[in-house]
Amino acid sequence: MSGPARATQHASSKSAVLDVIRAAGTISRVGLINATGFTGATISTVVRKLIDEGLVVETGRAESTGGKRRVLLQLNHSSRYAVGVHLDHAGITYVLTNLGGSVVARISRAGAGAAEPRTVVGRMAAEVKSLIDSVGVDHKRVLGLGLVSPGPLSSSTGMGLTPPSMRKWEDFPLDQALEQAVNLPVVLDNDATAAALGEHWSGGIGGTAAALYMGTGIGAGLVINGIAYRGSSGNAGEIGHICVDANGPECWCGARGCVETMAGPAAVVAAARADAALAGSAGLTGRARSVSSDFAAVSRAARRGEPSAMAILERSARYIAVAARTLANIMDLEVLVLTGPSFAIAGSVYLPVVRDELDRAFFSRAAHGVDVRLSRSAATASAIGGAALVLQSELVPLHEGLRLPENLSDSEPAALPASGA
Repeated sequence: MSGPARATQHASSKSAVLDVIRAAGTISRVGLINATGFTGATISTVVRKLIDEGLVVETGRAESTGGKRRVLLQLNHSSRYAVGVHLDHAGITYVLTNLGGSVVARISRAGAGAAEPRTVVGRMAAEVKSLIDSVGVDHKRVLGLGLVSPGPLSSSTGMGLTPPSMRKWEDFPLDQALEQAVNLPVVLDNDATAAALGEHWSGGIGGTAAALYMGTGIGAGLVINGIAYRGSSGNAGEIGHICVDANGPECWCGARGCVETMAGPAAVVAAARADAALAGSAGLTGRARSVSSDFAAVSRAARRGEPSAMAILERSARYIAVAARTLANIMDLEVLVLTGPSFAIAGSVYLPVVRDELDRAFFSRAAHGVDVRLSRSAATASAIGGAALVLQSELVPLHEGLRLPENLSDSEPAALPASGA
């Protein structure tokens, strides 16, 4: 079994048991006793409650090890759902996931653009309803909505400091306005942290891990033993604002030489537009489109084998690799996942450069390497993570208190078809 629930602090025995079942996939009651350290009576009571609430079902039996075959438990994936929404200037992505975090519906719509925030919120509410209705899910089974957007964020005022493209959203109470519009509980987080939590919830990462996110900007989400690390204000992981050139150009955050302004998608597009030949072949001449669409055009040119386009992307990748190494050194990372819409488009260029940097220069490489990989759902990772925020906050809430022991090594054999109760 993977270790997402290992040493995680849960709010109750119920949330702890549900989290272990989620992480294990299938597990017996004996396996739960071994994994949690709870008594058999406690496990029996908690499991019965979870079954009565429809959250867990019995699913076949394990292979016999000499005695009676153990009944296996797993999540009832269709019992609850969650909505994840990724709000960005360039586009809004909506997903509906089941209890296990698998996407059952998704749509992408026009971004915030220059519209007033309340107008956009009204449109988002209608699109959320359409998403849920499109697959016939009972709205009563939807636990809530996870809303993610570029940071930095404040839980009380939404976007306290915004990228230039979303200045109208400064100090707008985003989560409160959407909660009133959709009549669902809303949790708010930044896109990079949500992407990391989504990777964890789906079983993609455990231990000390980070999701390096690149959309129109660059950020990172941090997960330590199943808990997203957010920092004192919820804005940890702003890797896009690591300085890679002290004398570099000024960034919108107020600093100079940030990796985002040196190597982010806008910097890639600007460099491509400055090359007349490349701008012509990539279709970048004339009025600028969105950064995301122009970045995609440069990436397509690189895939066609245009050396200048490839050189610009590789230069960007080297800066980002240096920032990734800095993050890996500080956090002593075990896993680094590249995710977000821009990595979905150009990840094949960035992945080998980041891997090489960490293989060559990660400080603790003699003790362990860093597993660098490209997300399987890079384009929609933040929206999926938004839904995972809801699932975790509603079903497996965490706090300082109950801590699971380290013995989560229950190795259940594969399930066999059920043959009686």
